[in-house]
Amino acid sequence: MYQTTIQKAVELVGIGLHKGSPVRLKLEPLDSNSGIVFYRSDVGVAIPLIPSNVVDTKMATVIGKDGYVISTIEHLLSAVYAYGIDNLKVIVDADEVPVMDGSSASFCMLLDEACIKELDSPKKIMRITKEVIVQEGDKYVKLTPSPDLKYDFRIKFPHPAIQSQEYVLEFTKEGYKNEIARARTFGFLHEVQYLRSKGLALGGSLENAIVLDEKKVLNPEGLRFTDEFVRHKILDAIGDMSLIGMNFVGNYEAMAGSHDLNHKLTLELLKNTENFEVIELVGEKTAELEKAYA
Repeated sequence: MYQTTIQKAVELVGIGLHKGSPVRLKLEPLDSNSGIVFYRSDVGVAIPLIPSNVVDTKMATVIGKDGYVISTIEHLLSAVYAYGIDNLKVIVDADEVPVMDGSSASFCMLLDEACIKELDSPKKIMRITKEVIVQEGDKYVKLTPSPDLKYDFRIKFPHPAIQSQEYVLEFTKEGYKNEIARARTFGFLHEVQYLRSKGLALGGSLENAIVLDEKKVLNPEGLRFTDEFVRHKILDAIGDMSLIGMNFVGNYEAMAGSHDLNHKLTLELLKNTENFEVIELVGEKTAELEKAYA
């Protein structure tokens, strides 16, 4: 199994969640061993996708370099990771990735248009070899060794439309596209009003997020899944875990996980080489992964 990129450059324009302004996003192919590189075309700054470049995780995963940032990268990265893409240049002309409809479905369609191209270097994958956990109170995120890849996420909100939800994704690319990609981000009306008073979430609307008041979902079309909230949390987690720099094999488990906990988990994982091994996928070792990313 070999490293991949995309066959051709593709682009789209969408609204930025926080500034509310149009953002042009362009994806371009890169050679083997280049990794995922973000590029701010408006200021001429490249920001490689590595954990040390994460500068904020309060409301989204934000990377930065030399004082320049790119926000809300996790939905795009979730799709890129699900497609098994190893090398990619992500170009934006602003400080955030467009939010589109609040899910990763638009990015999946963009990658389908770009098509996947196999390169000439073996694909590298990380196998989790020891349990790694980050816990804060009753919230935690955890990685454990496993021969396959599974995301098990639980949430609990004191809201009648959410309450307790759990979803387990036994990962395959098609499973991701069918079960996870369309799940939208969500927020509460009082939070949106507060953020707007601070000049944030100016692009947020019922077109790109699930919005809840104290009792119900405000979107007239309702939910795409009865448990759309926890499915979106898995979508976020997949994007956040792409910061380790390659696809991995192991089980991810979370109780009330967040961008911040996911970032701390990647740092904890990479801190000790006894937690993982990096394998070049050749011969019979590739069977399960080829199935997952077919």
